[in-house]
Amino acid sequence: MKKILFLALCSIHFIFIEAQKHQFLETPKFNDADLTKQKSALDENAPAEILYKSTHFSIDNNTGLLVKKSFCRVKIYDKDKAEDWLNLEVHLYENGSNRETLSKIKAFTYNLENGTSAATKVDKSSKYKSKESKYVSITKFAFPNVKNGSVIEYQYEISSPFLFIVPEILIESDIPSLYTEYVLDNPSNISYNVNYTGSLNPKYREVDERTLYGVSCRTYRFGYENLKGFKTEKFINNDRNYRTKISAELHSTNFRELKLYSSSWEQIKQRLYENEDFGGELKKTKLAKENMPAGISGLTDEIAKANAIFNYVKNTFTWNKDRGLYTEDGIKKMIETKTGNAAEINLFLVMMLREAGIKADPLAISTVSNGIINISSPNVSHMNFVIAAIQTKDGFHLYDATTKQSSMDQLPPRDWNQFGILMAKEKVEQLSMINAKTSFTYLTAEAKINDDGSISGTYSDRDTGTYAMFVKENYDDNADKYKKQYKENFAIDFTGIDSKVLENGDFESTMKFSSENLIDKIGKKMIINPMLFLSKSSNEFDQTEERKYLIDFTSPFTRVKKIVLEIPEGYTIEEMPKNKKIVTDDKEIEYSYMAEQKGRTIEVISTTKILSPNYPKEYYPAFRQIWGVASKQENQVISLVKK
Repeated sequence: MKKILFLALCSIHFIFIEAQKHQFLETPKFNDADLTKQKSALDENAPAEILYKSTHFSIDNNTGLLVKKSFCRVKIYDKDKAEDWLNLEVHLYENGSNRETLSKIKAFTYNLENGTSAATKVDKSSKYKSKESKYVSITKFAFPNVKNGSVIEYQYEISSPFLFIVPEILIESDIPSLYTEYVLDNPSNISYNVNYTGSLNPKYREVDERTLYGVSCRTYRFGYENLKGFKTEKFINNDRNYRTKISAELHSTNFRELKLYSSSWEQIKQRLYENEDFGGELKKTKLAKENMPAGISGLTDEIAKANAIFNYVKNTFTWNKDRGLYTEDGIKKMIETKTGNAAEINLFLVMMLREAGIKADPLAISTVSNGIINISSPNVSHMNFVIAAIQTKDGFHLYDATTKQSSMDQLPPRDWNQFGILMAKEKVEQLSMINAKTSFTYLTAEAKINDDGSISGTYSDRDTGTYAMFVKENYDDNADKYKKQYKENFAIDFTGIDSKVLENGDFESTMKFSSENLIDKIGKKMIINPMLFLSKSSNEFDQTEERKYLIDFTSPFTRVKKIVLEIPEGYTIEEMPKNKKIVTDDKEIEYSYMAEQKGRTIEVISTTKILSPNYPKEYYPAFRQIWGVASKQENQVISLVKK
């Protein structure tokens, strides 16, 4: 049976404070006074504020369905900055004949009119549905008549046949919250792993056994008061990893006998290999034999053989952009159509490698957007992707054949998320995933300064490795938008923009440019920044508060900016910029700026080297210092004087 993975991000356990007496699941009556509030007491600059939010999960004794009841009341202070709260989207999942249903929707906008509150109900005509994928549909509606000072309110129920995963609930959002609660009630014969992430402790906590709805239940109840909005930081790949949130996955059932589901990684691996859409596909070794490329058997070097098989799979089959641990239409169908989901392509790669005598196994991962895997809490819903791992005498090597630019240990950016779970036949193993290959960015401008103070030339932007794959993804999403960014970011008239993947996998954009605004002409002098439009105008490490989270670049990188300027006839350079080099004691971070005159040309090269893909927060002052130096160096100017 086909499987669908629900989003469930990684979690870490935290210590709860002493529980206090508190009544859960009691929605407060609407208070007219909320309409007169001018700003949040928790954050006077907040565009909106949660007044009350409740999420309640339970299992219906009659239908056996998982029921989610949601209620939310939000105060709007600045509707232009609170756009995310002016529309509601409810995601519904389906898998074959099993599907979630939405009911009991009520939504209102409250405003103060003539000193009293007036409610505007969301009309049915404003609701609409869209099909997002094979498994997901979304019901959407917009709140009407929203003004600064309005209060919006909604509630709904979802009935789901998918008891395996209780969807993740975000406790900590971008806006402050006066009160947010989470409740999970499940019959005692159905046990869940309840996972927490984030640093916030609930003010109110109840975890115990009690009789609810006429049966013995295990209840988890957490209430949070006066939460400030989450403040993200630059250079974070997914800030949801740090937000407080709660999710749950089925641990076991005990009806006539105890049945385990997510009690250990070994048990999860066993379930995967028993599943026809994972382990069942790996058993179809005949498909690997029949499709083995010619010449593979003649290769004696193990790495060369693995690379040859990988290149065959990568270049023969195209990823349909669907993620997941399980195949959808099967590997046989993929071979026929030359198109498949991530599991079909990479499980087939594992089959081919095994057939060639290479020790290969699936590596289950969670992509960056899905959050970090919590190694200490076995949970199949943490993972939403599978790649291939081979083990050789020099260790493990990783492959992902869903991306044409990928190579051995050169994975797309979405894959690099710290950990993976190796689902080997013999045993489960945790693999640390460190992107050790440096990505290079080469920004090169060659230009001529004209006597009238204008400037014209060519510009190229080339990326390698992980960064090349990241840029290619952006380009594929919207090529026009990608090209438009050059004009928007640099305010330069670029023409003839040509973007493409080179034969070696690099991604390069080339173009022509001209400008009359890069030079100040004063009498016989021309004043110009030789970095042109490539100067670092500000320090990106400008956070005034203490850094809280990991500094993440996805890949080690070296960025080289090279500018070659031809000065006009009859002009001399009054003074050259000063050169500079700065390196941290551990050689992890390095920056250099070199300017040199070569006849009638000026050549400027700035180089930034970062040796690791990420750094602990303690490195933040070092980055701030070096980026500050870079900003100062790259804003030096020179004067050209006419003889």
